[in-house]
Amino acid sequence: MKIFRADYVFPINADPIKGGIVTIDDFGKIISVSDQLPPGAHDVPVEVLRGIICPGFVNTHCHVELSHLKGKIPEKGGLIEFIKNIQQFRNVDLKEVEAAAIKADHDMYENGIVAVGDISNTNATIAIKGNSKLYYHTFVETFGFTPERSEEVFNNALSLMDEFKPQSCSITPHAPYSVSKELFRLIKKYCDSNPNKNLISIHNQECEDENKFYRYKLGSFNNLYEHFGIDISYFKPQARNSLQSVIPLLTAKQDILMVHNTCTNLKDIYFIKRFDRRIHWCFCPNANLFIEGTLPKVDLFLDQGFNITLGTDSLASNNKLCILSEMRTLQAKFPALSMERMLKWATINGATYLGINKDKGTLEPGKTPGLNLISGLDDLKITPDTKVTRLI
Repeated sequence: MKIFRADYVFPINADPIKGGIVTIDDFGKIISVSDQLPPGAHDVPVEVLRGIICPGFVNTHCHVELSHLKGKIPEKGGLIEFIKNIQQFRNVDLKEVEAAAIKADHDMYENGIVAVGDISNTNATIAIKGNSKLYYHTFVETFGFTPERSEEVFNNALSLMDEFKPQSCSITPHAPYSVSKELFRLIKKYCDSNPNKNLISIHNQECEDENKFYRYKLGSFNNLYEHFGIDISYFKPQARNSLQSVIPLLTAKQDILMVHNTCTNLKDIYFIKRFDRRIHWCFCPNANLFIEGTLPKVDLFLDQGFNITLGTDSLASNNKLCILSEMRTLQAKFPALSMERMLKWATINGATYLGINKDKGTLEPGKTPGLNLISGLDDLKITPDTKVTRLI
């Protein structure tokens, strides 16, 4: 048994407790969360800490297999150049990929992350995830903007997903600009007919040119398709934003995570509300600044009734895989965001989306959510000295 007392305990499912006490057993399971010592524990030493105790973090969007790209791609080059660079550096020695992924997995553990929604295009991380201390759900991602290749792409993704099983995994579209309607329909049919959970995670509206392409078939995406030799003569302007164009193509029977949302506007949000879709949002602010130099209009998403989560994206577009770092960036741009709200995004909301909220996301007796200490705060505000320390 271990007992921790901190300036505040944030159970997440209940109000913060000033001078709160968390008691856990030898396996990290929560025994009690209170402002008093539990019965029979008065002989157990209490570790008194400065800061706040909260559950372990949930990173709902990462690309562990791209960790070897850290420091190789220039910042603020825009999404189109970023995609070109990703493809340029993808084909490297497998040992380099694996070594970087192992380090990324270790760093996330040290940064207080307990669960990850991870994008995979290869089988390079299967063994790493199988041996990890973290919970992983793998999104096997599909690319295919050419209609005639849709069945081939879909079947290849199913084969890769079979390699990841019995680990938690699902098949998912990459982004509106990289998935044809035919491929979207194959994924939807699979989701609608599959009784098992098939979580969807889709990159959404990372730059204005994505909307411009869908509305008018203009902008730099035309250059991207030309660069990769993709014939898009079949594609017709949709006269509406990319999100509004693909929402009808997505399943109503599975949970859907819209990731990045850098250029999502209020009309897009209201459009979603007209459809029976189980939408969640994920913000990866440091990656948005790295790639496009801008952030989502986070204020538009508040109090709209949607589940909001946080992600790190990959080390190709971030300096570290750390949810506290994402919270720091959000607070700097949106100072009205409270610690309590951001911690919900960082814990229970992500756990709810991934379907692991029975064990993760809140400090409740019987759960093993992990324990983080966030220290160096100023009146519950993140400062340059704020850091996260994993307690359990």
